[in-house]
Amino acid sequence: MRVLRIASLLALAFTAAASDFNWKGHIAPGQEIEIKGINGFVHAERASGDEVQVSATKSGRHNDPNSVDIQVVPHGEGVTICAVYPSSGGRPNECLAGDGGRMNTHNNDVKVEFTVRVPQGVRFVGRSVNGDVEADSLAADTEVHTVNGKVRVSTSGAAQAHTVNGSITASMGAKGWSRPLEFHTVNGSISVELPAAASAKVEASTVNGRISTDFPLTIRGGFSGHHITGTIGSGGPELSLETVNGSIELRRGT
Repeated sequence: MRVLRIASLLALAFTAAASDFNWKGHIAPGQEIEIKGINGFVHAERASGDEVQVSATKSGRHNDPNSVDIQVVPHGEGVTICAVYPSSGGRPNECLAGDGGRMNTHNNDVKVEFTVRVPQGVRFVGRSVNGDVEADSLAADTEVHTVNGKVRVSTSGAAQAHTVNGSITASMGAKGWSRPLEFHTVNGSISVELPAAASAKVEASTVNGRISTDFPLTIRGGFSGHHITGTIGSGGPELSLETVNGSIELRRGT
């Protein structure tokens, strides 16, 4: 009984524990701040000044929050900040930019929740596995990824978003973009707002849901109700909207 009581008290201690992380620095316009987490939300918002600010809170029910390290890795494209969980033999976890590195929790239940303030002109990339990812009122290109969580993006630049189990809501101010943009989920709806003057090649696909658009759409090929290929405006860059279980809305902004 005493052992169980001690274990219970330790669990409560970990739940109450919070280890704060704070980082700030200058990142040149056109470069990026990237956040890579596993358990916990990632929230980004517009900075009032020209400095990137990142804060994080760690908490755990069964595992010690201090077992998770937060690492800062500068590189040629900007700065990547990762929640790095302890390794359990074999290849160690590693914080690297983009798809590089290795991120594995080994059943560690510590949550790391990030808040990021992003200056105008600095790209934001947010990645989680189990948690929502939000980017509000940013002023540069934005890219967000999660697996089990909702995605919400608002930026004056271009945006793209991926999740598996969650909805996607996005609003972007870019009228054109240089590379294909994707908004993909499996279990969730997709709503994307573009400027009224936007031009793009659009492909939208769902299995169990409907597709609607505020834009006049020039259809290429047939229209099945669950798949559309066409253009808005004069065409141009590619825009892909894809889900399995959910509706798709392409909305026209101002």
